[in-house]
Amino acid sequence: MSIKRKTFAIISHPDAGKTTLTEQLLFESGAINIAGSIKAKKTQRHATSDWMEMEKQRGISVTTSVMQFTFQNSILNLLDTPGHADFSEDTYRTLTAVDSAIMVIDAAKGVEPRTKKLFEICCQRKIPVVTFINKIDRNGLEPLDLLDNIEKNLNISAIPKNWPIGTGRLFLGLIGEHECPCSPDQAQYQLANSDFELAKSLSNAIDQEYLDGASTPVFFGSALKKIGITDLLTYLSQTAPSPSVASTKTRTVSADEEKLTGFIFKIQANMNPKHRDRLAFMRICSGTFRKGMQVTQVRTGKKTNLNQAVLFLSSERSLTDSAQSGDILGIYNHGGIQIGDTFTEGEPLEFIGIPSFAPEIFRIITIKNPLKQKNLQKGLTELAEEGAIQVFRPLAYQSTLIGAVGHLQFDVVAHRLLYEYQVDCQFQQASSQSVRWLDSECDNALEAIQSQYPTHLARDSFGRLVYLVPNMAHLRLMQEKFPDLYFHQTRE
Repeated sequence: MSIKRKTFAIISHPDAGKTTLTEQLLFESGAINIAGSIKAKKTQRHATSDWMEMEKQRGISVTTSVMQFTFQNSILNLLDTPGHADFSEDTYRTLTAVDSAIMVIDAAKGVEPRTKKLFEICCQRKIPVVTFINKIDRNGLEPLDLLDNIEKNLNISAIPKNWPIGTGRLFLGLIGEHECPCSPDQAQYQLANSDFELAKSLSNAIDQEYLDGASTPVFFGSALKKIGITDLLTYLSQTAPSPSVASTKTRTVSADEEKLTGFIFKIQANMNPKHRDRLAFMRICSGTFRKGMQVTQVRTGKKTNLNQAVLFLSSERSLTDSAQSGDILGIYNHGGIQIGDTFTEGEPLEFIGIPSFAPEIFRIITIKNPLKQKNLQKGLTELAEEGAIQVFRPLAYQSTLIGAVGHLQFDVVAHRLLYEYQVDCQFQQASSQSVRWLDSECDNALEAIQSQYPTHLARDSFGRLVYLVPNMAHLRLMQEKFPDLYFHQTRE
């Protein structure tokens, strides 16, 4: 009998302690021997999941990391996502590849805007969410107030699975923890236990309601102090959903089908700059991967043998001979693989729901050394393929337009172009406010807009025609003028 898989993401508002929790989950499971401290820079250790040079320098996560580890009778695939809103596309795509999520909340702040947005996406995708209320050993909101905050902001039942004995400087431990440091006859224990029983009595929720998305189990703890980690990990191992079904354009694929299917949700260039490598991250939806097996890339019809595939512990990877539904497999990519591509052992299925969003900020990119033009084009091509940015080349003039969701993405692009491609670049303001991908069942409509408005059109890095939106009024005018055109705000 195969070991069950649990594939989950960790989501939060920035600075809630998401990456520290990731470290402690790995440490508790034995996957790492020492947990790096985000705050203690003088130790010269960095979070295991923050492998990119810029992440180490700034102490933030700017790209999703994948880590596989074992705990009890489960194999867990953990995807640590960027918390910052500027990297939301990477997070959104990651949520297409998981079966559940941990939502980290700061005990002093409650539900924050980024947390709420990511929770809503989990609800849309029917992803069950477990809540970890972090930093309970610091001054913050009272436990009952935190549960109320979750329920009012997220419109979901919050069901405590453990309970703090005191908070802040008066914190003594957890009821429900494997080893509670307090005696049951102590006054602090009795008071906390009374609140715990009250909170539990307000709902008769069972685990099935969590799996259905009707409630969120809540664990209190402190990631930095390793408090509450064991209970959280045990619950995930025992209760979180295993892989079940995934949707394609033609049918639903069950995880227990024999034929291998999977889709690419992430591409990462230069995880090891010395090797100049590129990896495509594939979520296996059904079947079993076997070393050397032949699969078809559905978009191109190309058949390929998977002779070298890897499993991950952040930037570390190891060659594997097999992997199963729910696992995240790394495929070496020498070009030709795109985010959203489906690979299949059998019928030509295409998985759906892996979006790209219209950027909100645009810059014209230039370089200080014209002799580095080839390096620039290579860098932009690879960064666009991995979804770090979007690249547009206007039809009417010679320039390259970079689109991003947030300003910090431009800092990342500049840093990576310099660090990985030896290109020193700079950005200039651009007039576009957004883009729309153009599509039509009528070829004449596409030809008409290209002939009449070439200065407002461009091609993205995959050759798709886009309309560069100068303002929303102009967009409405174009939609009225070309009723046979579809102006898509997202693309798959």
